[in-house]
Amino acid sequence: MTTDKSSSAARGQPAGAQQQPGQRSTVNLFLRSLLFSLVMLVATLVWAPMCFLFAPLPYHRRYYWTSRWNVLVIWAARTICGIRYQVKGMENLPDAPAVVLSKHQSAWETIFYIVLMPRPLVYVFKKALTYIPFFGWGIALLRMIPIDRSKGRDAMKQVVEIGRKRLADGQWIIMFPEGTRSLVGSQEKYKVGGPRLAIETNVPVIPVAMNSGECWPKNTFIKKPGLITVSIGKPIYPEGKSALQLLQQVENWIESEMRVISPAVYANPDPLKRPPAS
Repeated sequence: MTTDKSSSAARGQPAGAQQQPGQRSTVNLFLRSLLFSLVMLVATLVWAPMCFLFAPLPYHRRYYWTSRWNVLVIWAARTICGIRYQVKGMENLPDAPAVVLSKHQSAWETIFYIVLMPRPLVYVFKKALTYIPFFGWGIALLRMIPIDRSKGRDAMKQVVEIGRKRLADGQWIIMFPEGTRSLVGSQEKYKVGGPRLAIETNVPVIPVAMNSGECWPKNTFIKKPGLITVSIGKPIYPEGKSALQLLQQVENWIESEMRVISPAVYANPDPLKRPPAS
């Protein structure tokens, strides 16, 4: 013990002041997350005004150049924060109109899917997001479907009406059936809007499971290094099904696949006793 004190004093540190490995890891995660957030902020401030230069371009060119922001953010998340990814089931994506219904755990997938999918994506999202400076400017150029959820059935009619046009133009509609981000190892109530849209437009549903929350947790600043798995299921066709039946198939596939790609998370049914995401 005497030797430890003298060596600490020799380095100009009080005894016991050395950082423990856990402390160093926490500081490192914070600094990397801070750097990533700064990169993302600067990229948004620079790229959003530039999006107006793309406005006169044809839609596909406008979509491509606007989505370079997404490419940069996913690259920064991998390079700075160590958030890697793997994709299973790309062969399941049809060369036809479809509605993508995905698990939702963080902002990561909303950014990544635009980079991943072979067709332009149309998100169904809260109209209020278009009023956010810079961010809202970009999404306003991409033929998304903003809705006012307080309008209930009228909002769904709008989704079907606009969605039918977007699908006819060769785009895919993407929705998060839980409606909000779920915590790792849990699920929110699945909503029937996506299946109803698929039935109204007679297109298949593509279910997607992914575990982004293990690296980019909901409502947290710290981003954790690790591997995100995105698993794409086979198309589920709506013929002969009610919206509720189609919803049940989607929910069953996604939640079953979550247990395949995140076995440690679901090994313990008690969320308070689950191992922390790595």
